[in-house]
Amino acid sequence: MSHDVPIGSNQVSLAQLSERSREIFRHVVESYLATGEPVGSRNLSRLIAKPLSPASVRNVMADLEQLGLVYAPHTSAGRLPTELGLRFFVDALMEIGDITEDDRRSIQAQIAASGAGKSLESVLTEASTALSGLTRAAGVVLAAKVNVRLKHIEFVRLEPERALVVLVSEDGQVENRVVNLPPACRPQR
Repeated sequence: MSHDVPIGSNQVSLAQLSERSREIFRHVVESYLATGEPVGSRNLSRLIAKPLSPASVRNVMADLEQLGLVYAPHTSAGRLPTELGLRFFVDALMEIGDITEDDRRSIQAQIAASGAGKSLESVLTEASTALSGLTRAAGVVLAAKVNVRLKHIEFVRLEPERALVVLVSEDGQVENRVVNLPPACRPQR
């Protein structure tokens, strides 16, 4: 069963939503992106800037549901964004417009300060944080996995059943992973 409204059948614009509705919708999407779980009115009432009762939040979520932006996976669950809601969220980000000259200088200063020697992951994290701060919306950055040769592998025992694996690639990237050890690699008692 699909909870999505076909695109074009119920076009929603950012202007149609009140500031309160936009903020609640933004928190529903950000929570979904962070956890993949439905978010309830009580949790939302704690997250939003202006104090609202869980009942008021439920009323706004009901309006968002009528617009096809969110749905409840079951009766007493919180809400999740629909496919249309996620599309609307991305499109609304595109409506923000050009950045100010101050924001542009701030971005250039952050880029200059990041300097060499940082990993791709940390640069992407900083970029996502900067974009999120400018847009006041969730920032999601995806990087393609690159197959690089490993220069060094090291195992550090954390517990009898677990170890930290340190992987160093030829290009200097370091990745740490915690793994469960197979029984043959565990100390004999």
